[in-house]
Amino acid sequence: MSNLLFICSKNQWRSPTAELLFRNHSVHQARSAGTSEQARIKINQKLLDWADVVFVMERRHRDILKQRFTVPSKKLIVFDIEDNYQFNDPELVAMLKEALEGYL
Repeated sequence: MSNLLFICSKNQWRSPTAELLFRNHSVHQARSAGTSEQARIKINQKLLDWADVVFVMERRHRDILKQRFTVPSKKLIVFDIEDNYQFNDPELVAMLKEALEGYL
């Protein structure tokens, strides 16, 4: 089983939607967090260490992680999905499914 971590800004819409795609998944476990001080769940080193693969919604999230934390030499994947979607928005879900094809 591999651990997947999804990162956006406030951990309200994009990363929780991605996490939801893996609920009860047989192969992967998923969590989500945000980079903002106002994030529902704030990213921390423990979550980064837990993850086998880290997915960020935007390049700035990757840059924030690299500035604030020790990012282990594991996969860090940028989706380039802007903050234009509500939680579980059908268009967002479709974009995430396409980007995560190899994991779902």
